Amino acid sequence: MEANKPPFATIDEYIAQVPPEIQDRLQQIRKVVREAAPDAVEKISYQMPTFETDGRNLVHFAAFKNHIGFYPTPSGTEEFAEELSVYKGGKGSVQFPLDQPLPLDLIRRVVLFRVEENRRMREAKAAKKR
Repeated sequence: MEANKPPFATIDEYIAQVPPEIQDRLQQIRKVVREAAPDAVEKISYQMPTFETDGRNLVHFAAFKNHIGFYPTPSGTEEFAEELSVYKGGKGSVQFPLDQPLPLDLIRRVVLFRVEENRRMREAKAAKKR
């Protein structure tokens, strides 16, 4: 994002500002996340589309010049390290090249893992309060 642009308020605003050919890819990711986590709340965090469950960030994603960045936290990338190893990435992040199909099933499985992880963390926190 350029420094002089105002911050995005919604995922729709974020997606609208990228080139049309990339908008479809972002909408595909959004759809997969919504299907895997129907109770997730959409928001913008770190100026990226973000989904949240149980009061915790679930995943972020963002468009770049040559890839879509997907950020399922370090635990999400560690759990699927072998399958994600074909992509560039770092701790908690992966880059899906724009010239390759999105691995939508893998994204779905990562999101499901993160939903369960957030649920367990919420339950553990509630148990501590008792």
